[in-house]
Amino acid sequence: MPTPTLREIRRYPVKAMGGESLESVGVEVRGLVGDRRYAVVDGDGKLATGKHSRRFRRRDEVFEFASRTTAGGVRVTGRGGEWAVPGDDLDRALSEAMGAPVRVLLETSTPYFDAGHVSLVGSASLDWCGERLGVDADRRRIRPNLVLETDEPFVEESWAGVIQIGGVRLTPVERIERCRMIDIAQEGLPRDGRWLKSLTRAREMRLGIYLDVDLPGSITVGDEVRVLG
Repeated sequence: MPTPTLREIRRYPVKAMGGESLESVGVEVRGLVGDRRYAVVDGDGKLATGKHSRRFRRRDEVFEFASRTTAGGVRVTGRGGEWAVPGDDLDRALSEAMGAPVRVLLETSTPYFDAGHVSLVGSASLDWCGERLGVDADRRRIRPNLVLETDEPFVEESWAGVIQIGGVRLTPVERIERCRMIDIAQEGLPRDGRWLKSLTRAREMRLGIYLDVDLPGSITVGDEVRVLG
């Protein structure tokens, strides 16, 4: 089989907001440098996202905003404005959009990640979803950090042991169970209520994998992906 390569790197400076596509990035034990370093937090300490849980509160308005990293720091755009992160003006704009007092806060002792530190999916897996499930299969809907160029659907879910990408080594943790977030409007994509239902029937709601970082380093688009076992 051809060796998989790294097709795209995606980072999300503010959790749940739209992200950015990168040519290269440093990877630390925590994950991609700068990934989900901030989150929108309400007065109860819950993070704004697309679902309810002990840690999260569903606030779909957060998906109307996008975050990116600039030479001057993280910036957020949305609803006709642009703001620095963190900032009182941004907090006011988000509070107005969400109809509740919220703030953008830097991660402290409690990680903002859902599970594994890095998420990954293969292009062949996305193509399979597009062909078999009749969905747009746009990688932005599942918010991966790494998109690989692969030839076999779901091959990434079979990997065990150590995975090397560029100068980084990672260990697979688990397959990713998807939720309603893949169907909502985000990053310029319209709402589409078909993917989660179809994915539930075909693949028990799972697509892509989480990984933890064993050896920090850097990765670049085009890097080969090696399964070291």
